[in-house]
Amino acid sequence: MPCEHCVKKTERSDEEKKRLINRLSRLEGQIRGIRAMVENDAYCVDILTQSAAARSAFGAFNRELLRRHIEGCVVRDIKAGDGEVVDELMDIIGKMMK
Repeated sequence: MPCEHCVKKTERSDEEKKRLINRLSRLEGQIRGIRAMVENDAYCVDILTQSAAARSAFGAFNRELLRRHIEGCVVRDIKAGDGEVVDELMDIIGKMMK
């Protein structure tokens, strides 16, 4: 486990945290709704429709977080001469595209 001062962190404004947490709260609600649909033997197509909506919502969350990462963390690190951040960015984009 890395030492405490070696771990990367991202400072977020209260407004940004609130936006991200609101998105995650809506996602949690959608997932709970899908679970209830399964438990109540809902029609497969209805469950799949809700699952697609949750996937879309998760995509929106990821796009918002990725935009913030590029505009903040990536730009900052490149300006500081840390080119490794580009490899890190490409790795995460690759994971997101799977």
